[in-house]
Amino acid sequence: MIPAAFDYKRASSVEEALKLLADSDGEGKILAGGHSLIPTLKLRLARPETVIDISRIAELSGISEDGDTIVIGALTTHDAVASSAIVQAKAPALAAAAASIGDLQVRNCGTIGGALAHSDPAADYPASILALDAEMIIQGPDGERAVEAVDFFVDIFATAVQENELLTQVRVPAQAANTASAYIKFPNPASGYAVVGCAAKVTIENGNCTEARVGFTGVANVAFRDGAVEAALTGSACDDSTIAAATAQAAQGQDCMSDTFASETYRAEMAKVFAKRAVAAAAAAV
Repeated sequence: MIPAAFDYKRASSVEEALKLLADSDGEGKILAGGHSLIPTLKLRLARPETVIDISRIAELSGISEDGDTIVIGALTTHDAVASSAIVQAKAPALAAAAASIGDLQVRNCGTIGGALAHSDPAADYPASILALDAEMIIQGPDGERAVEAVDFFVDIFATAVQENELLTQVRVPAQAANTASAYIKFPNPASGYAVVGCAAKVTIENGNCTEARVGFTGVANVAFRDGAVEAALTGSACDDSTIAAATAQAAQGQDCMSDTFASETYRAEMAKVFAKRAVAAAAAAV
């Protein structure tokens, strides 16, 4: 289909983009890599009066280190995240999530900020963002604010980013000693989106798990941390039997999605399977 008519504006800075958003009176949409927005425009699920292109704002791209934190600009492509030596070494679950997105063409155009701000319930990044305790930097007319991952994903296609704000950075703590992470998903064979995706980060000292983080995507309308699995792992020996028992609780209490490919019951069962695989993979890498 052909999108409804709109005005096109290209911003050269974050400040200009914010001004254009303000001038649009809530009728503007941000264009980054375009892999989320353009399909919705074509289907006329979105009919903005103004499309604001931020794809050439250089300050929003790149990966660097700030002490023990990995700083990723919102316009950094999936391929850049997946191939980054820094991310691979210090946040491997995030590199794995980026590498599993779409195909090479998608990964070379799509951006981490655009994907996170879109909050698709089957997107790959959210599980890793949650498990790695990332922090999102959001800029608006009143300046910058930091939002923790657990508070960022609000609902299906809804995040903490307000209509007059931009997601500018993703800040990910580098893995500490005796810590490892992994992301594993069951992809829809047609779309590649996660039917179930699970990211796990574990810290193991003297054979026991001293800290665990488990994030899910694809299971419910919004990505979530699984506190029950985390609690069952923490303080226990991180062996096969403990992992199996802990992950058998995965997604309990969640209102799982259902579609023509996977029912609610199927997703709930697969959550247990992929939680077990992700935790085991993380534990084996410590």
